[in-house]
Amino acid sequence: MTPERRGEAEFVDSVLVALADATRRHLLDLLAAQGELTATTLAKQLPVSRQAVVKHLAVLNAAGLVSGSRVGREVRYGVHPAALDATVRWMAAVATDWDRRLANIKRAAESADQKPD
Repeated sequence: MTPERRGEAEFVDSVLVALADATRRHLLDLLAAQGELTATTLAKQLPVSRQAVVKHLAVLNAAGLVSGSRVGREVRYGVHPAALDATVRWMAAVATDWDRRLANIKRAAESADQKPD
């Protein structure tokens, strides 16, 4: 695996780990729907503490899915949908590979059916 592919694979891994948690997916949904929000505002909309929200946001930030920007004393978090691009490319490649494999299996099965006994 080339270094850039390894880096992309690690990036995809971090995105998938971040998205594996329902609370983090909910945070992304809230940020996507409402724009930039603080951890306090997000915590009011979830059944978890502000501290838990901050920890989840740190995971999302490490995966490149959100970032925080300081506005006065507050840190406002926003979504970075472009961070999903590498993951989408990986998923599309996996889907294409599976489609190719299934087509090969289908051809082999149809070919076996047509051979005389």
